[in-house]
Amino acid sequence: MCFYATTFYKVHYACVACRVSFKQPAYPRREHRCPNCAGPLLCAGHDFAPPPRRDVRGWSVAAAVLGEGLRYEGRSGCGCGREPKYRPRTRAELRARRIAAEREGVALSETLSRPDPLTPVAVPTTSAGYVAD
Repeated sequence: MCFYATTFYKVHYACVACRVSFKQPAYPRREHRCPNCAGPLLCAGHDFAPPPRRDVRGWSVAAAVLGEGLRYEGRSGCGCGREPKYRPRTRAELRARRIAAEREGVALSETLSRPDPLTPVAVPTTSAGYVAD
């Protein structure tokens, strides 16, 4: 993590109920509240691009991603020129990942972070090539 991430960059916080997003400093012991409804804000990460307020479908996808505990982050903590990790943007992408999660029996948060929902889950193996228990 670079110096700028800890001192200058603000983190996106989103209120799904009001469909608004704010950039605020990340204070670890402070609970961020929505100025509209006084509800708690969800930490969305450094690379969150909120949908327009009138885009109810886009906000429903963002709510599903944030509800699973995922954040919109790049591969580094500050996003210094790195590509952000994959997150679904449409309801069709979200639906495909929910179906894949049910079919494979894995957590939804894992399938939400994969660009292709049909990519098989990597099975951990030992150094000898056997499947780990």
